[in-house]
Amino acid sequence: MCLTYILFSKKLNKYYVGYTCDTIDKRITKHNSNHKGFTGGLGDWILKYYEEFETKKEAMDREQEIKKKKSRKYIEFLIEKNGN
Repeated sequence: MCLTYILFSKKLNKYYVGYTCDTIDKRITKHNSNHKGFTGGLGDWILKYYEEFETKKEAMDREQEIKKKKSRKYIEFLIEKNGN
């Protein structure tokens, strides 16, 4: 099983959309670690939304679908729709 997920950082006031076939806990720990990259070093990323998929391709496709919209409103709609 793979996931498409949305994280939020209060420090940046930004969302991050990604996918993983690992556990979501491991992935969030990685984002909150001091690694290179957009999410590294902040340590305040929290999970706001996720969807489960059978395959990596489905999760990747959904990630790209969300990112292509380039819309904070759409991301917040997804989060609100799912009660997070």
